[in-house]
Amino acid sequence: MRQDLVLLPGLACDARLFAPQVEALADLAAPLVPNLDAASVGEMAEAVLGAAPKRFALAGLSMGGYVAMEVLRRAPSRVTRLALISTTARPDTPEQTAMRRELIELARSARFAQVMPRLLPKLISVHRRDDAELKRLVVEMADAVGAEAFARQQTAILSRPDSRDDLDRVTVPTAIVCGDADELTPPDRHEEMAARIGGAVLTVIPRSGHLATLEAPEETVAALRAWLLA
Repeated sequence: MRQDLVLLPGLACDARLFAPQVEALADLAAPLVPNLDAASVGEMAEAVLGAAPKRFALAGLSMGGYVAMEVLRRAPSRVTRLALISTTARPDTPEQTAMRRELIELARSARFAQVMPRLLPKLISVHRRDDAELKRLVVEMADAVGAEAFARQQTAILSRPDSRDDLDRVTVPTAIVCGDADELTPPDRHEEMAARIGGAVLTVIPRSGHLATLEAPEETVAALRAWLLA
């Protein structure tokens, strides 16, 4: 029987972020990719819970991971499995906070076109920065999200809670996936989460950056398939 699977995208991303996984896991999962457009992770989590089936497997990438942890805090009995991809349970550093505020200002001052050139080197690993098709897709997703929603998403990320202590209470089968070349949420952040969740399975993908679902689709599919079958 196919499982209901809620996939939560990252900042400035849409359902295309998970397109390879949706296709490859169609035999196991019935996916839902909600639109995350609110100025707090709490509002995002409530919207997800309002749209999701009664019980569901839950996976989130980056910002989607922050929202996934909030969903689990609010409705743990509804989540059957948890996958955290390219994310962290920690709050931002002061440097990350300053950068987010600068990007919010760009988005709100009609300079959204300047945002993605600044973000792309962080989102895509050094191994794929010459991949014109991948870069085009990332920019197209950001354009589809738009400047106002981007600013709201960044505002939500800024105010997210520290989730580290909450991980100790996770009891569902958990997969943690990251690229070894992820500059935004490096492997040590994922090792930290895996160490706090009993039985969590950590997969570190070689030569992949922050957008592991797109940079390393087959490896990400393999990790999620094992998770759905566990």
